[in-house]
Amino acid sequence: MFKVVICLVALVVAVVLAAPAADDASANILTHESRLEPDGAYSYKYSTSNGIQAEESGIGGQSVQGSASWVGDDGVPIVLTYTADENGFHPQGVHLPTPPPIPEYILRALRYIEAKQAERAGGK
Repeated sequence: MFKVVICLVALVVAVVLAAPAADDASANILTHESRLEPDGAYSYKYSTSNGIQAEESGIGGQSVQGSASWVGDDGVPIVLTYTADENGFHPQGVHLPTPPPIPEYILRALRYIEAKQAERAGGK
C-alpha cells in the first residue's frame, strides 16, 4: 500500500505541474494544513493563488481519499476526486476519458453464457 501513497504523491505533483503556466511564476500558497497521527492516519490540504486546490486523507498503507482542482489551459475548471485501497486507485472526473459502451451483441452473448452456467448449476 506504500506504493499507493507514492502514486498519489506523484499524482498531486502532476496536478500542480498541469496547472496553467501563466500564473505559476507569481503564485502564492494561500492555505496549507497537514496532520500526521502516530497510527499512520494523515490529512493535508492546500490552495494557491493560481487556483490549485488539493486535499487528501487516509491511513498510511491502507486507504486514501482525496481531491484536486485547477483551471485547465482552456480555462475550464477541472476537478479530480479519487480513492485508493486494496482494490486499486479509482479516479473520477468529467475530464477523464470513458470507454465506449459494450456492444449489444456482446451483452447478449454474456447473458447467454450466464444462463447456460445457471442451467448446468441447477442440473447438478
